[in-house]
Amino acid sequence: MLEHAQGVPELEVCGLLGARRGQVTSVYPVPNTADDPRRYFLMEPRGQIDAMRTMRQAGETLFGIYHSHPSTPAQPSVHDVELAAYPGVVYLIISLAKPEAQMGAFYLDGASYKEVALSIY
Repeated sequence: MLEHAQGVPELEVCGLLGARRGQVTSVYPVPNTADDPRRYFLMEPRGQIDAMRTMRQAGETLFGIYHSHPSTPAQPSVHDVELAAYPGVVYLIISLAKPEAQMGAFYLDGASYKEVALSIY
């Protein structure tokens, strides 16, 4: 995810995270087709469907959705909260606003969000 975000730091990148038994096992980058990818993300439908199919074939479930913020903090924007369509999955946000990348994890539900702790092994 970080490599994906740092590869195009001026744009928001996005993708899906597949998991087995609650542990992330795969990262699936999906093209961002937003009208203004410097400020928003919108997953390409075909890329999202393909990633979900690959996950299913690999015996994975959808753990989370990730995207980057090129110049804002690793917190959900109003746009992120409004467009959150998968309650119960983790939304990971990678911020490249500072020299060292920051990451935040959240559950988004309706008009609110709750930060969750990340455990990295």
